[in-house]
Amino acid sequence: QVQLVESGGGLVQAGGSLRLSCAASGPTFSTVRMAWFRQAPGKERELVASIRWSGVVPYYADSVKGRFTISRDNAKNTAYLQMNSLKLEDTAVYYCAVQNSGSSPGTYNYWGQGTQVTVSS
Repeated sequence: QVQLVESGGGLVQAGGSLRLSCAASGPTFSTVRMAWFRQAPGKERELVASIRWSGVVPYYADSVKGRFTISRDNAKNTAYLQMNSLKLEDTAVYYCAVQNSGSSPGTYNYWGQGTQVTVSS
């Protein structure tokens, strides 16, 4: 069972930056993609960004393009989400997730516990 631990959330003023980390442990050899999702109160969970473990072709939601950057460090089994120019609407609980080889597109097999990001005015 893969375990995912997020860190780096917190309170930041609008326009500020945060970097989230997601450390994976356990049998990660089947991991092909890592992703960041977020869920704001009263809203559905949305995919923010994802990246193949090979590092190519990252995906970004339109709402974060140009502001957020997803990256990974294979040696550390860790993915990052650098969030710049944060807006009030970025406030949410952020979750990381991993997709294993052979999974259906869009299916993520393991999830972290989430980290709160709060952007204040």
